Amino acid sequence: MSNAPIVARRPSGRDARRAERAGPLPDHLRPVRPGMTSGRYRPLSDSDVQQIHHTALRLLSEVGLADATPSGIEIMTRAGAILSPQGRLLYPQSLVEDTIAKAARHFVLPGQDRKHDLEPWGKRAYFGTAGAAVNMVDANGSYRQSMIQDLYNIGRIVDLMDHIHFFQRAVVPRDIPDPFEMDFNTCYASVMSTTKHVGSSWVAPEQLEASLQMLHAIAGGEKQWRERPFVSQSNCFVVPPMKFATDACRCLEVAVRGGMPVLLLSAGQAGATAPAALAGALAQEVAEVLAGLVYVNAIKPGAPAIFGTWCFVSDLRTGAMSGGSPEQALLSSAAGQMANFYDLTGGTASGMTDSKIPDGQSGAEKALNHALVGNSGVNMIYESAGMHASLLGYSLESLVIDNDIIGAAQRTIKGIEVSEERLSFETIKDVCLNGPGHFLGSDQTLQLMQTEYLYPTVGDRRSPNEWTEQGSTDITERAARKVAEILANHFPAHVPEAVDADIRRRFPVRLPREGMRPKGL
Repeated sequence: MSNAPIVARRPSGRDARRAERAGPLPDHLRPVRPGMTSGRYRPLSDSDVQQIHHTALRLLSEVGLADATPSGIEIMTRAGAILSPQGRLLYPQSLVEDTIAKAARHFVLPGQDRKHDLEPWGKRAYFGTAGAAVNMVDANGSYRQSMIQDLYNIGRIVDLMDHIHFFQRAVVPRDIPDPFEMDFNTCYASVMSTTKHVGSSWVAPEQLEASLQMLHAIAGGEKQWRERPFVSQSNCFVVPPMKFATDACRCLEVAVRGGMPVLLLSAGQAGATAPAALAGALAQEVAEVLAGLVYVNAIKPGAPAIFGTWCFVSDLRTGAMSGGSPEQALLSSAAGQMANFYDLTGGTASGMTDSKIPDGQSGAEKALNHALVGNSGVNMIYESAGMHASLLGYSLESLVIDNDIIGAAQRTIKGIEVSEERLSFETIKDVCLNGPGHFLGSDQTLQLMQTEYLYPTVGDRRSPNEWTEQGSTDITERAARKVAEILANHFPAHVPEAVDADIRRRFPVRLPREGMRPKGL
């Protein structure tokens, strides 16, 4: 990184025009916006999709899932599942198909502010964070344990990022060793840091029950919470291959009954906990998530559930996870196709670079994955910003850089508008016949420069001379400045102080109050 001082200079007319153009546009005029319809990229043919579907049905009916909890066995056998002599739950094809038919569709994932409500159905695409990394990494590549203040800081940066549409908890607060306090405070810090939809996770029902009480207080009551559940549960209910996870299943039952949307998350790793063959890995995880869908709908028909096929990838030379690989892009994109096939809200992962720092490798891997996965038709794209080292480290600088990358991926989702006006015959004719021989000052150019074109926040497009005059900074330095600016000035206050005080009186909140307000206050 360069340490050269920034040379002060008088603002130019060009700078003034840039500043004016940088102002916010109304949503309907923005070049990209949350929830644009995607689906142009399809790595699977229609025949491929059918084969994966039928293989998943065979896996469920002939292999089934092991290690179901007693309550899970009771719930699912009552719905039509069969407990085999080997203790595995088998799912007849008719049960699975009936469940798919009656599963929830077109459910909103609310934000605390209605302007951030998500409508994740059809092929509308939304990008957000997820985790959970156990380390923070700074711009120089130094790793340290993540803490509760880090989680809160990530959330308030996300709160201001135009292209990051929801906030699922991104790091583990390792300064809170008690499991109850860790889960409660993870949810608390997340909902206090942003008005966007939040995702979190819990390891025991009592942790979730306490968090639900807090969420009721913030919502204004249980009824208001159930009408607008602004937190969803990320639930790893399976241990691939084809086994249930006891604690997660107990939390799943509480969430469904408590009106909380659930991300049914199967995270098999191809070559390790799923087949090395990509088609087989996808078929296994589709089967696992379909079993979860049966589980949810057996508890409460039509309860909101996200079809979360998170097909991870191994580097087969070492067995280590490879989150930035092209195979990862293929699997996540195919997962989007499978969710579209079932007409279910689909969630998958993208942006989990293997790079340890925000560098060229990081940008290349994230851009490739986001461009393909974003165009696959999947609704909820998790892990999309800030993550490094295949989910082991989190970077605030990358969070800001990735916002630019996601914006660029969204622009490819929007595509090219073709119309009589946009074909520009009259504009071309006028420029060629009447001058001036270029389009820089044409009415059409001035009209479209903000609505048709997307500009980066920390990416640099200046000339080499301008770049040198202004300090020769690289993207990480510019992102670091943006992070510092946000953390010094943005302190969300959407939860009334009286409500927060009551929560702190009733529960063991470990996020210091002074860390939630400007210094000196």
